[in-house]
This record gives sequence, C-alpha cells and structure tokens, in this order.
Amino acid sequence: LIILIAVLFLGCSSDPKPMTKIIFLHHSTGQAIWYGGVNRYVRKLTDKSDVKSYFNQYNKKNKTNHVITKLSFPNAKPNYPYDYYNIWVKNAGDKPYMDDPTLEMLTSDYDVIIFKHCFPGSLIQEDTGNPDINSNEKRIENYKLQYSALKAKMLEFPDSKFIMWTPAVHVKNNISHEEALRTNEIHKWLLNEWDDKGDNIYPWDFYMYETEGGLYLLDKYARAIDDSHPNRDFSGRISPLFSQFVIDVAEGKIE
Repeated sequence: LIILIAVLFLGCSSDPKPMTKIIFLHHSTGQAIWYGGVNRYVRKLTDKSDVKSYFNQYNKKNKTNHVITKLSFPNAKPNYPYDYYNIWVKNAGDKPYMDDPTLEMLTSDYDVIIFKHCFPGSLIQEDTGNPDINSNEKRIENYKLQYSALKAKMLEFPDSKFIMWTPAVHVKNNISHEEALRTNEIHKWLLNEWDDKGDNIYPWDFYMYETEGGLYLLDKYARAIDDSHPNRDFSGRISPLFSQFVIDVAEGKIE
C-alpha cells in the first residue's frame, strides 16, 4: 500500500507545467521569420516552421508547455502604428473591430502577445508641426502619439506580456535617405524613451538585426535588391533568436 501511494504521488508530481499561450500577429515579414529556413514547398505540404520546431524542442528538453500560434493581423490592412492604435485603442472593447480582435479579446485568450509592423511603415514623411493621433499619415509626430497611446493601453493588462518588434525597414533601393533617417530616429526613440524597464512590454530589436547598425535592410539579407522581405538564409538565422527571446519573456528572464 505504501509503495502504491508513493507511485501515485510521483505520478502526480510529474504533471507538465501549465500552458503558456502565445500569439504572433504579423504579415509577410513576420511570416518569413516564422518559417525561417524551411523550404516553401515543404511548408506548404507540412506547415512546418522553424519557430514551431524550436518551441517543440525546447518544451521537450525543458518539460515546459509554451504554445505559440500566429495570426495575420490586421486581416485586411497593413500593420502600421496607426492600425494597432485604431483597433486596440480607438475601437477598444469586447467585440472585434472589422473582424480583428481587440486587446480585451486577445488578453483573455493569450498570455503573451507579439506584434510587428510592415516595412512600408518606414516610408516616414517629414513632420508638419501638427501631430494627429487619428491620422494614418506616416510621420514621426503621429507615430509617437500612437505608440504612446498603445503603451498606455497595454499597461491596462498587467497580467499579460507584450512583445513589440522594432520597425522593419526597406532595402536602400526602396526608400529615400531622409525616410531611412526618420525610421532610425523612431527606432532610437522607442528603445531609449518609449520603453520602460520593469513593465509588461518588451521590444525585440528586429531593426538592428536587419540593418546591423545602418539605415537599411542589408541587401545580403533581402530577397532581392528591390525586395524588402527578408530572405530564407537570414530568416533561418533569426528565427531561433526570436523564438528564444519570446520564451525568455514568457519565463520572466527579461526585465
């Protein structure tokens, strides 16, 4: 009887850890990193991705239960700062906005929410001196208002964690020098002024991986010199770095 009780106790104590539910909101650049180095024909047949493979291997090795899924977001629009502001702040609530889930909905289903911006968001125009939070014009003055409103909104959900990619940027052939400088400026502002250590928001510096400290997506990392999507070699190298960052945030290893 004593042996039986001991076996039952040990069996109960080996139950897997609670599930951590993670969602990655993205469009094409995010999808490239999601699949990583997986050949496009293989992923069409199997839906295999480097991110999912990394999570599966990590869970098996560490006896964790981190589950990550992805969602094209917004469903029918680009994902610039204005779009997130429009859905999550201006049209907040318990019901979808234009079929897209609000933060109230996402935080009820997921522990970690990851979001990114499309590289055309780097085509930032000169400021007018009249910032407008409700404007979809790509200007630093508008971006700062929208990012600040998004930050305030995310802080309303202290039990959730948010990972925001720093801006994706164009290759040199697809952007002016002035636009690239403005993207670099908003990138620095996000990391040095907008971000606060110790809260529930964690920037992941995708911009630095793409540019290596320059102003453009390096040609060697792009699909072509006039295509600002990351290529498969770059995506395959970055995918595990992204995956581990997400896991570290989920496990509270990053401030």
